[in-house]
Amino acid sequence: MTQILPANAPKSPEPSRSRLFATVGRAALFMGALAIVPSALSLAHVVEAKADQPAGNQLTDQARPVSFADLAAKVSPAVVNISSSRKVAESDGQEMPQFPKGSPFEDFFKQFEEQQRQGNGRKPMHKAMSLGSGFVIDPTGYVVTNNHVIEESTDITVTLADGTEYPAKLIGTDPKTDLALLKVEAKKPLPSVPWGDSDKARVGDWVMAVGNPFGLGGSVTTGIVSARSRDIHEGPFDDFLQIDAAINQGNSGGPTFDMNGNVVGINTAIVSPSGGSVGIGFAIPSNLAKTVVAELRDKGSIERGWLGVEIQQVTPDLAKGLGLDEPKGALIANIDPTSPAAKADLKSGDVVLAFNGTKVMEMRDLPRLVASADPGSKATLDVLREGHEKEITVEIGKLKPEAVASNDNGQSDGDAGDGSESAVLGARLAALTPEARQAFNLDDNAKGVVIVDLKDDSPLIDQGLKPGDVIERVGNSNVTDPAEITRLAEAAQKSDRPVLVMQVSRDGRDHFIAVNLKQA
Repeated sequence: MTQILPANAPKSPEPSRSRLFATVGRAALFMGALAIVPSALSLAHVVEAKADQPAGNQLTDQARPVSFADLAAKVSPAVVNISSSRKVAESDGQEMPQFPKGSPFEDFFKQFEEQQRQGNGRKPMHKAMSLGSGFVIDPTGYVVTNNHVIEESTDITVTLADGTEYPAKLIGTDPKTDLALLKVEAKKPLPSVPWGDSDKARVGDWVMAVGNPFGLGGSVTTGIVSARSRDIHEGPFDDFLQIDAAINQGNSGGPTFDMNGNVVGINTAIVSPSGGSVGIGFAIPSNLAKTVVAELRDKGSIERGWLGVEIQQVTPDLAKGLGLDEPKGALIANIDPTSPAAKADLKSGDVVLAFNGTKVMEMRDLPRLVASADPGSKATLDVLREGHEKEITVEIGKLKPEAVASNDNGQSDGDAGDGSESAVLGARLAALTPEARQAFNLDDNAKGVVIVDLKDDSPLIDQGLKPGDVIERVGNSNVTDPAEITRLAEAAQKSDRPVLVMQVSRDGRDHFIAVNLKQA
């Protein structure tokens, strides 16, 4: 079965990232679990010079080099290995099988695992190590990698090409584009590499990938750009470069270079039936990555524009019915009544053909364009409505953070609602709605905020709390809103006494706990 895999390599038996990016072939969703087995390392490309081309390395866009050695020597010192550790539950020799994302078996086994955890007590925790790649973009020690390389990590170590190791601080992450920015404190300026212009990377151009396949250490492979603008259905901003340079497990976060030594992509995923390279790899374009990384460096997080519409692809049949000469644009299916789109009088059935003068050729173009707009700015949309084109001006809103990211650690809360994440508490909390009361079998007289789920490193676990417990009081305040608990917890963490006192109810009985929120 062919699948699209993240290209980071686990060092311990547990996968460093449980989910798969996507699966090629719908029938694959119903097949059994897959073992990721390293394939044989691919041979380096052997390139012959043209008869009329002088010997040596011609590192230009047009040249066909006799050797890539000079380029490798130039860029490799700035490429680093990244090792990270995270806490995982002991499997007692029985690992849960891994299924392709979206498999009907996936939710079943998540629920089964949660029932085991709640029924038998939490399994002992131990550290699992994973390996990936990255590269230095600034001599002061800023390092770029994939988010999935360091996701949920407790410790991150960056190892330079000369073997020097540094502990790394996480500056910020952007799961939507799978990017992360780290910082190491070095005693001297570090070798670094510049960003290139991925828009100029043409299909057929030579590229070089450098990384840490299978944890072996710095390795170099070469190939060409096979395709552009690939959508592997991983997120709303998919726009990958496809390359045929060998990318394997552990290459995630490593750079793809043009022949001038500029980073034009960040290696992220591969299509593979075995976990090894078959010549189909995907890299985040540098022009997308460098804007995200710059914002992470400045702010530590990403602010994106928000329009507040649900859209769908314009099919050939829809194009005909809508009066379009070809399938193009993004068809608005639903509009959030509180959104900027609603205030601008956009309507269901409108087809967005352009955003601030940039054509929207496919549905997936619009989310990227809106996300890149500054919240509060004005944007002009060219729309087709009832067969007539018109311009509509809209004030872009700020994309609200998702209440819950993909959570592989706990049981789905079903009718309890998504709740909201409290990062400082490592918890997902929800107001006591009728649905939440029913989901957790809570009395009608219960008051407060219910714990929907807890991360494995949540400080609430140390106090014996579990999903279904109700937080009634924090400090001197009665609480009914999850956001209020998060605010109080964050304030306590920043104070000179980072301890939060809570009154908690379980099965109708109250007790007090003290949560230490001191930052490591």
